Amino acid sequence: MRALAIDLGKKRVGIAVSDALGITVRPVEVFRRSTDERLIERVKTLVADLEVETVVVGLPLRMDGTQGDPATATLRFVELLSSKLHVTVATQDERLTSYEAEQQMMDLGFDREQRKGRSDEFAAMIILQDYLSVIGSNSEAKKAQSGEE
Repeated sequence: MRALAIDLGKKRVGIAVSDALGITVRPVEVFRRSTDERLIERVKTLVADLEVETVVVGLPLRMDGTQGDPATATLRFVELLSSKLHVTVATQDERLTSYEAEQQMMDLGFDREQRKGRSDEFAAMIILQDYLSVIGSNSEAKKAQSGEE
């Protein structure tokens, strides 16, 4: 199952995609955000070009797990996106992904300017990895419950 992840920012949107088996992820692009309509058109193009079956949008919950204004705005966008796409649209908790992305890039030796330019796509990759881990864990649990191996 190929999935596409979106790290939705006010100015920039990071986008990442998985392989067809949902095992590895790679960055696709950082898209400058202007209007939701323009972003949705870009996502529709990527879904078609990359043969994506699921789109995952990072949900910016507060540290205590509650929704603030950014999460509410993201859920409105997810609803709009869902109405325009013919694939599954899901959300994934994105708490601490920006911090984790920053740490990964520092570990890779990126300087400050490189980190600034690529943090959104790294965050999208982390969102996607987290989502794939969750659905992988859920499918393993279902197999165990049904007695499959």
